[in-house]
Amino acid sequence: MGKSLTPVGAVAAANAAGTIPAWDGGLTKPPADFKPGGHYPDPYANDRPLFTITADNVDQYREHLTPGQVAMLKKYPTYKIVVYPTRRSASFPKAFYDDTLSAATHAKLAPGGNSVLNTTSGVPFPIPHDGQEAIWNHLLRYRGDTYGTTWTEAPVLRNGDYTPARQTFEYDFSYANLAKPPAAREPNRMMNFFELLLSPPRLAGTLLLIYEPIDQVKEPRRSWLYSPGQRRVQLAPEFAYDFPAEASDGMRTYDDFNMFNGAIDRYDWKLIGKQEVYIPYNSYKITGNSIKHSDIIRPGHLNSEYGRYELHRVWVVEAQLKPGVRHIYAKRVFYLDEDSWAAVLTDKYDAHGQLWRVAEAHSINLYNIPMYYQTVEAHYDLQSGRYDVMGLRNEEPRVYEPLKRSAADFTPFRLRELGTR
Repeated sequence: MGKSLTPVGAVAAANAAGTIPAWDGGLTKPPADFKPGGHYPDPYANDRPLFTITADNVDQYREHLTPGQVAMLKKYPTYKIVVYPTRRSASFPKAFYDDTLSAATHAKLAPGGNSVLNTTSGVPFPIPHDGQEAIWNHLLRYRGDTYGTTWTEAPVLRNGDYTPARQTFEYDFSYANLAKPPAAREPNRMMNFFELLLSPPRLAGTLLLIYEPIDQVKEPRRSWLYSPGQRRVQLAPEFAYDFPAEASDGMRTYDDFNMFNGAIDRYDWKLIGKQEVYIPYNSYKITGNSIKHSDIIRPGHLNSEYGRYELHRVWVVEAQLKPGVRHIYAKRVFYLDEDSWAAVLTDKYDAHGQLWRVAEAHSINLYNIPMYYQTVEAHYDLQSGRYDVMGLRNEEPRVYEPLKRSAADFTPFRLRELGTR
């Protein structure tokens, strides 16, 4: 750790071919034109594409593509993977690195693997031994302390039509909240999560509050919903696992959010190993404020002209549904960026073993924090030709806004108070 491996457990050295450079600490300084509180200028704007992968040349690059990417290229002639030089920009605060070093020798899985013990911060298993440890690294990676953000989600029809759903979120992390001393972090609490739907009119005013435990078998996720039509707050225990997510028009499940979230108990997890894959990375262009949502959304898939893909090493984790357990996805394969532990690509299979849905997460480095941060997330349905895109911030004034919040700001009473204003 910190020598042959980076502070979060990635291989520090370049790959043998020299197509993946050595990690040099990541991106930690803002460019001169960055204004705190606003959008993030692209520090790699002068980079030029190395090559473009299309349906015509997919076989030439198949070694570094996932089955989902190959399926997208073959289904949509307009879908492209534009490959740029690899920039290992992922970086995190020193305090998180220090916590990871401590966790590496103290953290352990609870019996059954449904929780992580003996740590309140850091990547718990920087050198994972199995699939459970790897997916916990994704779930417990550093995602900020307490902050707000506003973005738009759009379920897109086959012809490209969509109805945007604008939403405001507040996150208050307990695990790895570097602004809180360990004693102030709630036991068995990953985070508190608040959501307000601003549009479309049929959903406007809907409020959602979630308490996200770490061990969701011991203490299930608690959710409350305020519906403006009913004008009351009610428990919503169904908002987990494969329940269709609000505003997605059934195109993603609740545990699809952030590529995967929630309890891990319905799957058997297998660590396949590492691969070198072309993944979305340093996606400043597709999340920047120089373009509109209408520039990005196209029939079948996002506008490939705004995507940026780079060759990175990823951990491949396979989740197989346990016998006798229900979920619409019988198998999921996750591709976790080694430098951040974030799931960046997912292949999702139906009960017949057929590849059904494909997801990709476009991320940037918030270099003023620093933090590798997910922005635009797309979930494609290969069977219907529709998809759901979320995290569109192009038309918002801010990407990430630190907040000061207390426990009282994340209670059912606050939903009632806000909903009746």
